[in-house]
This record gives sequence, C-alpha cells and structure tokens, in this order.
Amino acid sequence: MSATINRLVRVYGGMAAIEPKMFMAYSIWVWMDFFVSVIAVGILVAFWRAVYASTALLGGLTLDQTLNYILLAQLFGEAAQITNSIYDIGAGLRDGQIAATLLRPLDYQASMYVQNLAQLGIRYALNIPLALFIWVVYGLDLPASPLVWLAFAFTLLLGHAVMFCFDWIVGCTAFYSTEIWGMSVVRHSLAMFLSGALIPLTLMPDWLRTVATVLPFSQVVFLPVSILSGITPLTAMPRIWLMQGIMLIGLLILSRFVFGRSLRVITVQGG
Repeated sequence: MSATINRLVRVYGGMAAIEPKMFMAYSIWVWMDFFVSVIAVGILVAFWRAVYASTALLGGLTLDQTLNYILLAQLFGEAAQITNSIYDIGAGLRDGQIAATLLRPLDYQASMYVQNLAQLGIRYALNIPLALFIWVVYGLDLPASPLVWLAFAFTLLLGHAVMFCFDWIVGCTAFYSTEIWGMSVVRHSLAMFLSGALIPLTLMPDWLRTVATVLPFSQVVFLPVSILSGITPLTAMPRIWLMQGIMLIGLLILSRFVFGRSLRVITVQGG
C-alpha cells in the first residue's frame, strides 16, 4: 500500500514539477499578462467609481467594499477559474497526442487535474507583482484572521475542483465535434460574467444571482473572494462547503461517465 502511494506521489509530483518550466519557457507572456492585468484593473476601478458617482450604496455594498472585492477577484479569482482541460483535450485530439497519453499507465483525468493544480499555484506566484501594484496604487484590505484565510483556501480548492470537472465535461465534446474552440469561447464568456469576476453576485437581480449560484462558475470566484472581502461571513461556511461538496461529487461522477462514453467515438487524425 505504502509503495503504491509513494509511486503515485513520485509520478504525479514529477508531472507537477514540469509546470514551472513550461511557464519559464515563455517568460514574455508572463510580463504581457502582467501589463494587460494592470490595464484591466485600471479600467475596472474607473468603471465602478463612475457607477458609484451618484450613490453611496449599491446592493448593500459601499464603493470601498465593491472595489476591494473587484481587486481581490482580479488577484485570486481570475487565476483560479482557468483550467486547461478543454484546450488540452482538443489539442490532443487534433495533433494525435491523446492516443499516446491514453496508453500510459496513469489516470488521464487525475494527471490533468494535478497539472492544473500546479498551474494554479504558479499563477498565484506570478500574481505577486500585480498584488504589489494594487496594494501601492489602490490599497487593498486583506483580512488579518487566519481562519478567514483557511476558509478561503478550502473554498477555493473545492471550487477549482468543481470548475475542473465542469471543464472536463465541456472538453469531452471535442470527441464528437473534433474542434473545441467555439465551446471554449462560450465557456469563458459565461464564466467572465456569471463567476462574479466583474460584478459581485450580490449586485445582480435575484433571478440572475440564482442562475449564477447554480452554475459552477461562482464556486471558484465569488464564493472564495467574498470570504476574503468580508461579504460572506464564516458562519456561512458549513452550508457553502456542503453545497460545493455535493456539486463536486455530482460533476466528478458525470465527468467520468461522459469521458468513458466519449472514448467510444474517439477519432485521431481521421483514424
């Protein structure tokens, strides 16, 4: 038993260790992403200041509360809602690499999740310059309680797992369409609006907030970021974790089922 665990840790750990090298190989994109993020933050701050120009309170939130939430969402939420499973499945089918991948003595979905988890940690590390910029220029109100940070981290990891399983299901449509770009664009467009990355869900109409809560996008942005920003109290954590756990189990089972069915129609380079 221990030998098996050690082997799995060694193998999946080795896969995770490759990810930093992948990012460093394209360092220019890291800096380009930083400059784009700086511009995006400036636009969002200007937008919300204009929205609050004629009111002191919106949806129960002040301007400072909303700005703090938006800035935290840019730092923590944006990185967490990105998983590469849709692109990787589509690219693997397009160039034929998925055939060799499926022959390896590893669980394909588990290995992809480990890689995405490693990428999440790297994105947070690369966001340090952006965090310093936001702290110096706009100010950032971070919680001092370790319990809040622990609740945030646990909620974020659950939400990221939920998002990964959802993206895995979307990625499996590539087995039928052989092209995933369109579905990827739709997914990212919906996530940008319904995740709470641009607008806190508390500011949305009740019906739209209900829709956003049912969908998985808010699990990885609004829920964890609202904890850090103080919008969601710690007393709500048991209910939130129960909801996330149910959603994760359901999507995990569904993703395994959909992937198993999709393999029956696999087509690689016309084969």
